[in-house]
Amino acid sequence: MEKQHEILDMIEQITRNDGSKYYEIGNMVHNGRAELAADRGYIKEVRILKLNIPHSQTVQKYEDFINSHYQMQPENLDHWEEWKRTPEADKLVSEIMKENHLS
Repeated sequence: MEKQHEILDMIEQITRNDGSKYYEIGNMVHNGRAELAADRGYIKEVRILKLNIPHSQTVQKYEDFINSHYQMQPENLDHWEEWKRTPEADKLVSEIMKENHLS
C-alpha cells in the first residue's frame, strides 16, 4: 500500500491518560483516530483548538517532517502513537501556535 501524503490543517490538544497535555498539528483523519483512541482508553481526550489553519511555510515544513516519519494509524488501532518530535520539529509546532495566536 502506498503511503498517503497527509495535509495538516488543524491544531489539536491531546490529553494523555496521565493528565499531561500536548499540542499536535493534524487533520480530520488524525482527529478521528485520536477520538477512537480516547473512546478505547488509550488517551484521555482530544480537542480541536483551531480548524483550517493557513498552510504557511512553517506548516509545510512540519507536514514534511510528519509525512517522512509517520503514517496515520489504522481504524483498528490498538494503542495511541504519539508523534515524537525532534527539537527542530518542536520549534515548528511552537511557531505554528504563534502564527495562529494560540501561544
